[in-house]
Amino acid sequence: MSVNANNRVNLSLLNGVIQEYKSVKGSLITILQNAQDIYGYLPHEVIEYIAKETCIPAARVMGVATFYTQFRFQPVGKHLIMLCQGTACHVNGSNKILDAITAELGISDGQTTEDGLFTIKTVACLGCCSLSPVMMINEKTYGRLTTDKAVKIIRDLRGEKK
Repeated sequence: MSVNANNRVNLSLLNGVIQEYKSVKGSLITILQNAQDIYGYLPHEVIEYIAKETCIPAARVMGVATFYTQFRFQPVGKHLIMLCQGTACHVNGSNKILDAITAELGISDGQTTEDGLFTIKTVACLGCCSLSPVMMINEKTYGRLTTDKAVKIIRDLRGEKK
């Protein structure tokens, strides 16, 4: 587990990653990706620890992390919904899909449901234009969405055992 009983981040989980990459030039993104895989997001303490252990200024680590949209700074729900807003998806009704999903979940873009099950995030492109409109939930892609299909997917996931 990445957080202990006192809600402190267990930084020792990063030691193997730091040791493997700290002397590899240009590996900051790899370190950040591994850290996010471990914790699910990049807590402030993790950014500071990476900076300290790699001797990279914290401002630079944070600058790299904030530049790339793949990095998150808040915990996400069990199901991360990434809804494409690229041109093909937009033209094919992704805004209606977003409205249906946010209404179903009672949250807005970038938010997480109170039960911690769902986070929704709009993204510029998922690279699945032929399937538009499209969303990814965790690692699974759902294409040719309609509002009804998107809501059914959410409801099916909600009924899933935790």
